[in-house]
Amino acid sequence: MKSVRRSGTKAEELLRKALTEQGLKKYQVDARPLPNSSRKADILFPKERVAVFVDGCFWHGCPIHSTQAKTNAEFWDQKIKANKRRDVDTNRTLKKSGWLVLRVWEHENPQGAAKRIAKIMSKRRETMNWHKQ
Repeated sequence: MKSVRRSGTKAEELLRKALTEQGLKKYQVDARPLPNSSRKADILFPKERVAVFVDGCFWHGCPIHSTQAKTNAEFWDQKIKANKRRDVDTNRTLKKSGWLVLRVWEHENPQGAAKRIAKIMSKRRETMNWHKQ
């Protein structure tokens, strides 16, 4: 467990590189969207109020790649269920505070995910600029 990284995973690094290639360079890494919350987004665009989470397939119960632990199965089952409940709560809490939450699975193609995020960010910026007028 100690060797498992909470942030800075390979999937996150690849996504950040792909986001930079898409022209999205102004973001924070492993940052809190809400000041009074301990929950952190993997990639945060504070100006646009967009929080990106890169979810590990095992840790977040990926519907495609999730596996059942062979040892201490009950513990891991409960742990993953708790993670999924926390994810739902985080999404709800951030949405209520005006944030857009985007989730990317670690197995997703980073370039494809970055293109999707760039498209969403562009629309988000257009909407924000429209409201300012």
